[in-house]
Amino acid sequence: MSKTKSKSQKIAEKTIFATFQILKENGGELRAREVIDRIRETVNFDEYETHRFEKSGYIRWESILHFYTIDCMKAGYLRKQKGIWYLTQEGEHAIELGPEKLLSSANKLYREWDNNRKVGDDVQTDLSDFNEQDAAQVQKSLLSQYEEDAFNGIRNFIINKNPYEFQDIVAELLAAMGYHISDVAQRGADNGIDILAYTDPLGTRQPRIIVQVKHRPEAAIAAEDIQKLAGTLKRNTDVGIFVTSGKFSKPAKKEARDFREHIELIDFERFVSLWQEYYAKMTDEQKSYLPLHPIYFLGE
Repeated sequence: MSKTKSKSQKIAEKTIFATFQILKENGGELRAREVIDRIRETVNFDEYETHRFEKSGYIRWESILHFYTIDCMKAGYLRKQKGIWYLTQEGEHAIELGPEKLLSSANKLYREWDNNRKVGDDVQTDLSDFNEQDAAQVQKSLLSQYEEDAFNGIRNFIINKNPYEFQDIVAELLAAMGYHISDVAQRGADNGIDILAYTDPLGTRQPRIIVQVKHRPEAAIAAEDIQKLAGTLKRNTDVGIFVTSGKFSKPAKKEARDFREHIELIDFERFVSLWQEYYAKMTDEQKSYLPLHPIYFLGE
């Protein structure tokens, strides 16, 4: 006799499968919030599935989805980094299994990874309707949601800035990293140079660092944009840095790699990582451009 599926399992099957399909349709990667939004638009949910947990404030199906993405990550089907979900080649192949077998294969591979898994019978959590769960996985799934919410908060803060405000934030980051800012472009034509920086206060040492900043949170930087930055590197010792509040297209990355001079690319995810890394070294004025509040959770 086959084992009766729990409601959570049924929700997980359709949301995990929808996640994989959405990622595949978008080149294998997408921001977590966009994945959630698209699932909401394309999958039908009943009142039970859309119930909002009182303790965490999260929607039931979203919490279940996050819980089971841990299995998918350990199975090698999915990766997460700085608010972006990536579908691996193995994950793309797993779509062919269909919703039910895809989830069961992820469950099986997760258990092979964690042979000493213990059932948390006494775990009190918003996900208490799960038939099989452990405290560690519940913690990971909730932390994943917290991290993504935090990252989305930072992203929305940046999105609401105008291009010149974002340019100023980038200049403050470079200053916190130890670079000396010689010039920040004002409104109007900048000839492709938004920020000019050096490694010493007087600009007597090489290299000269030419920075191009583009505030395009919803767009990918094209190869042509990299070529324009390359055209501003007049000296053999010049170094280019391209910073965007969005991401870089594959041709743009190739253009930067192939150019004779060094061009460093900083997309939004890397920008946030650098801001977090150097935040402790910033002055209070610098921190005010993008204020953060670190919170520490119990780790494994």
